Order: sequence, then C-alpha cells, then structure tokens
Amino acid sequence: MASPAKQPQLTFRAVLLSVFLAVILAAANAYLGLFAGLTIATAIPAAVISMAVLRLLGGGTILENNIVQTGASAGSSIAAGVIFTIPALVILGYWQDFRYSWVLAIAGLGGLLGVLFSVPLRRSMIVEDPLPFPEGKAAAEVLKAGENPGPGMKILGLAGAIGALLKLAAESGMKLIPDNAVVSGFMGKYLGYMGTNLSPALIGVGYIVGLNVGIVVVSGSILSWQFAIPIYHMFFLDSDPALAAKIAGGSAADIGGAIWSAKVRYLGVGTMLIGGVWTLFSLRKSLLSGVKSGLAAARKSAAVGEVAETDRDLPMKWMLVALVGFVLPLLLLYQAIVGNWFVSVPMTIIMIVAGFLFVSVSAYLAGLIGSSNNPVSGITISTILFASAVLVLMLGRDSPIGAVAAIMIGAVVCCAAAVGGDNLQDLKAGYIVGATPWKQQLMLGIGAFSCALIMAPVLNLLAAAYGIGAPTPEHPNSLAAPQATLMASVAKGLFGGELPWTMIGIGAGIGAIIIAFDEWLKSRQAKFRVPVLAAAIGIYLPLELMVPIFLGGLLSHIVGRRRGLTANSSEEESDRVHRPGTLFAAGLITGEALMGIAIAFPIVITSNRNVLALPEAFHFGPLVGLAVLAAVVWLFYRSSKNATTPAAAAHD
Repeated sequence: MASPAKQPQLTFRAVLLSVFLAVILAAANAYLGLFAGLTIATAIPAAVISMAVLRLLGGGTILENNIVQTGASAGSSIAAGVIFTIPALVILGYWQDFRYSWVLAIAGLGGLLGVLFSVPLRRSMIVEDPLPFPEGKAAAEVLKAGENPGPGMKILGLAGAIGALLKLAAESGMKLIPDNAVVSGFMGKYLGYMGTNLSPALIGVGYIVGLNVGIVVVSGSILSWQFAIPIYHMFFLDSDPALAAKIAGGSAADIGGAIWSAKVRYLGVGTMLIGGVWTLFSLRKSLLSGVKSGLAAARKSAAVGEVAETDRDLPMKWMLVALVGFVLPLLLLYQAIVGNWFVSVPMTIIMIVAGFLFVSVSAYLAGLIGSSNNPVSGITISTILFASAVLVLMLGRDSPIGAVAAIMIGAVVCCAAAVGGDNLQDLKAGYIVGATPWKQQLMLGIGAFSCALIMAPVLNLLAAAYGIGAPTPEHPNSLAAPQATLMASVAKGLFGGELPWTMIGIGAGIGAIIIAFDEWLKSRQAKFRVPVLAAAIGIYLPLELMVPIFLGGLLSHIVGRRRGLTANSSEEESDRVHRPGTLFAAGLITGEALMGIAIAFPIVITSNRNVLALPEAFHFGPLVGLAVLAAVVWLFYRSSKNATTPAAAAHD
C-alpha cells in the first residue's frame, strides 16, 4: 500500500463530492437549526457517504475520503454561523428578507477567516499539546475501519444502526420515545430539577472525551440547575416582577427553564468571557510557536524534503495576504452600514481581534467536547457583548444602528468560530490517518465558500414557507430561531434595553475561581484538571445534555479499568485499549447524524414537522426511553470490554 502522503488526496472527484455534500447538508442543517436550535455535525456522515460513493466509482483512498469529510463538514459550521446570527437582522426589522450579497459576504468571508485563523492553532492543539477532539478521533476511526474492513467495521456498523434507529424513534422522527427524561418539582421553596437527554450519540461523545471532562461539564450544569436556579427562585424572583408574571402558574420544569434562559445561562456567558481570555493567554506560547514554526516551514518549503508532507500547512505569507484581502471587503460592508469611517474601522479591528480570540476558544472547546456540543452561540454572545460595549462608547446607547452593527460583527465571528472549531476537528482526523494539512485547509475553505453561496436562497425559502422568529398571522407556527432571537435580545439590551449584567459579572467571578483552582491543581501535578471553558459549557448548556456526556466518560473509565489500564498507562496504550469503544462511539455518532439529516428532508418537502410521527397510541414515556438507553449502554460496555482490539491501520 502506498504511504499516506503519496496516496491521492485532493482529487477532482473528491472535491466535487465534498462540495455537493457540503451544500446539501448545509441546507438541511439550516432548517434544523432554525427549527430546533441545533445542527448536526456532518464530517462523520460525509465520510461514510464518501466511502460508499467512491467505492461504487472503483475505490477511493482513505485520504480521498478524508478530504470529502473535511469539505463537507462546512455544511454544519457555515449553517450554524449563519442561522445563529443573521436572522437577528430580520427579527430586529433591519432587513425584510435575506440579501444575497450581504449573506454571501458575511458567511463566505467569515468562514474563510475561520480557516486562516485556525491554521496556526493546529500545531499547538494537535501536535505539541494534543486535545482529544472526539469527533475528529471518531472520524479517523470510521475512515480506518472503512480502509480495513473486519471486526472494527462490524462494531461500527452495529453501533451506527443503533444510533440511526433510535434517532428515527425520537421526537423529531416517529415520536416513539422522547428526547429527554426529566424529573422536577418543589421541595418547599426549593426547585428541584434533574434529567438526561436520551441520545446515545452523547454517550459516545462522553466515552471519547473521558471522565475528567465529563465530571467538569456536569459539575457546571449542577452549579446552574441545582444551586443557581433554586437560589434565584427562592430569594430574587420577587424583585423581578416581569419574569415572575411570565412564569406564574407554570410547572417546575417550565419555571426552571425560564429562569435559566432569562438569567442563569448568563453565568455561563461571564465564565466563557473570562475563560476565553485566559485560554488565549495560557496558549500564547504555543500559538506563537505555531506561527513561528509555520513561517519556518514556509521558508523551508522550497527545499524538497525539509518539511514532511504530513506537517505542511498553508504558507503563512500567503495567509497574511489572504487575511488582508478578506478583511477589506468586510471593512466596506461595515462602512455601508454605519456610514462613518471612525466607526467602521474600529468595527473591523474588533472583528479581527474577536475573530482570532474566539476561533481559538472554539477550537479549544471542540477539542474538549466535540463540534456538535461546541457552544458557538455562547461565543457569539460574548462577541456581541464586547462589540456592543465599544460601539456604545462610539455611537451612544440610543443609536438606531448600534444593535445592527454589533450583530454584523457577531455574525462574521460566529461563522469564523464555527468553521475554526470544525477545521481543527478535521485536522485531528487527518493527523491520525496521515493526511496533508494544507490540502485539508484548502478543501475546507472551498467547502465553506460553496455553502455560503446557497445560504441566502435557503433562508428566503424557509422564511417564505414557515416564517422566522415570532409567530405572525401569516405564519402561526414559524421557525423559532432561538439563538438568533437571543442575539437580537442581547444587542437590543445594550442599545436602549437591559441585560442581566449582575449574572454576567458573577459568572466572570466564578470563572476566575475555577482558573485559580485549576492552576493550583497544575502546580501539584494532579491528574485531574478543571478546564474553565469545559465548566463554562456546563453552566451555559442545559443539564440534560451534560449528564449523558458524564455517563459516557464514566463508562470509558470503567472499561479502561476492566481492561487493565492504570493511572500510569501511556496514551498509546489507552488508545489501543479503548479502540473498540471508540469505534462503537463513532458508530453511535455517525448513525444518529445520518438519520438526523435524512429526517430533515421529508420535513422540508412536506412542510410538516410531524410527517414521520406515529399515532399517539405508540408514543411511549421517558421510562421506556431510559430503559432503551440503559440497554444501549450495556451493549456498549459489553462490546468495548470483550471485543478484540482491532489492529491499527498500517499508517496509524
């Protein structure tokens, strides 16, 4: 077999298939995100589709399949970057529809900036101080299993079928089982809440990221849901008559959700703000090293053989030229909005600084818990807060254009952050299978711009068919666009409205305490660490999403102990022992993602979100869902503990 670096990679058929999948998956994710507030990661499904299609065309190398999944991953990242922000311009009343040239500029240039900003991060986060990158690791296992069919492919196929069937049975499909199992109620004045999402894919994510991260993220959620929300309900709700009136008479779950949405999630925003700054500061040496080594590699590239093909990034000098070329059109776009160079130039500078900062944060978070669970919306809120604070000083709180300008900055940064996190995930997979980094980086740029070309028509189509934002007489069941609605509220809150600044400040204080505690653990060379951004994720996202991630991490720990791993085992030994479980986890993620995308098509075609739903007599409650999830966990455990570890591929 040819060495990985000499296998075909950036072939015409791989590029064509990658672009086709990216566009289709971006359209499907745009609908899902506006409807349900989430998108489905597309890299792993694209890898599976690529292996099937290229095999029909007479083969396909592992590196061709890797290129396809790299470009196609832009389908979820560009869709997320657009739908989390740009609909806010319609919700604010600034646009009546989605303008093609503006959406293309924001999404396309933002996505390309995400690729550029993430290039110097590869060395620090993947090579020198590697993070788990669970979906990248899972994608690599999928690619290797497809290259070497055998026991690993059987594990992958079984888990994929389970993930797909349970996604079909869930609320977005046949409605056989609910998405969540939640218990809530009052104990005196204390508001109790506990629950879990029933997605096997989240168990898979937890297995890959491990117990340490699982404990940290679920602890953040417990802080929000078991402490902050009950405390606010008992002692501070009476001083907030608007919120009290809104939740009067609601169930415990509804009251807890309303307090979390309006107040407590902003603790996570504050923690994320200080955590993002700290993460960038703590990575400063690695980032500088990455830039220096990139420049050194560019100088050596003229000499054949001095830089390994598997370590060759996009040339740094051309990246700097491209950065200037991409930023200038954005400067003109901002100038067209505000009509004042003394404002548009600072807006552009804010966008560049915040873009690099939050691409770094997004990449770090993707490295910890995966792109699917990366809180890009929280990153974007932080950007809008920062941008708005500066714009208030320049334009004043009463500026009619201030909120729009902040959203425009946030939209570019959101697209860049989403693409940046995805890029590092793809580069992790490429690093494992022996791909060439610059070819992946180029492919992701092509995929991102291809998706940007179709986003405005897709958004206009969905707006015409369903409506976006608050229900209207013409569209009583409009797509809620929850993130974009939140972005609009945050921007308006800074220009003439109100925001829970106390919560944001408390969150920043919590972040500082977590950072200090983690530095203390570091000084003691403790195995267990408390990364501040992982804690921020737990605080910011619903508890039921974090519980299965913790359970997956616990499962990984138990399997490792049963198969002989100790605290002193090497990372290579750990990877070998956990490979059957990683394959099972990858299958769960793959199956659910593929089915999630497949379900979107009949919903869009029929304009009926319940098109696949069975009659109510076949709708079972959360206890059945918990029993099914428990059965999956048991099978996961048996497959991971008893399976013969698949041999690594020749290039692994």
